[in-house]
Amino acid sequence: MHRIAAAILLALSLLGATSGARAIEAGIDYVTLSPAQRTDAKAGQVEVLEFFWYRCPHCAELEPELQAWAKKLPRNVVLRRVPAILNDSWLPLTRAYYALEALGQAQRLHGEVFTAIHKQGVDLNDPETFFDWAATKGVDRQKLAGAYQSFGVNSKVMRARQMTQAYKLNGVPALTVNGKYTTSAYMTGSHARLFETLDALIARELKGKRGKR
Repeated sequence: MHRIAAAILLALSLLGATSGARAIEAGIDYVTLSPAQRTDAKAGQVEVLEFFWYRCPHCAELEPELQAWAKKLPRNVVLRRVPAILNDSWLPLTRAYYALEALGQAQRLHGEVFTAIHKQGVDLNDPETFFDWAATKGVDRQKLAGAYQSFGVNSKVMRARQMTQAYKLNGVPALTVNGKYTTSAYMTGSHARLFETLDALIARELKGKRGKR
């Protein structure tokens, strides 16, 4: 009986290993964009975009794992963040991200914005509260307020809205690869499977680029 039980357990473990290693599937783990979108990737690069919203709890939950994953990416794979705009209520925090970026502070404070909103209950959707909060993090409040309403930020906000529509997004966080594929943890069922899917799509694109040389 013990041998039979052991055999059953072994079979189940092998089945689990096989299912965990299954190839990614279009329509299940990702969707193919039509038409494909232009990217800002340089020759030989693969661009990954993360569309997010600071008030999205799922984006906040994904952020630490996304940062850890990004640190392991090859040099020719570039991760860029795009604050999505699914409706006008998302505009203030889109401006907040681009204002921080304009001052070279987005990368340093990106995770802290999530923390302030989701763990500390700070209403950074309010511009004045956002300026005050950023000042406590060492950002020049006057420069930040100026950047928030600047032409440069206005242009990027407009571009973010266009990209949200072009990529046909209906939720965040969503990640795209080279303007061709979109995936999310909602599609894959878990963060682990999400990163497996991203790795596979990136490998596909890198192989394609090598084949064109």
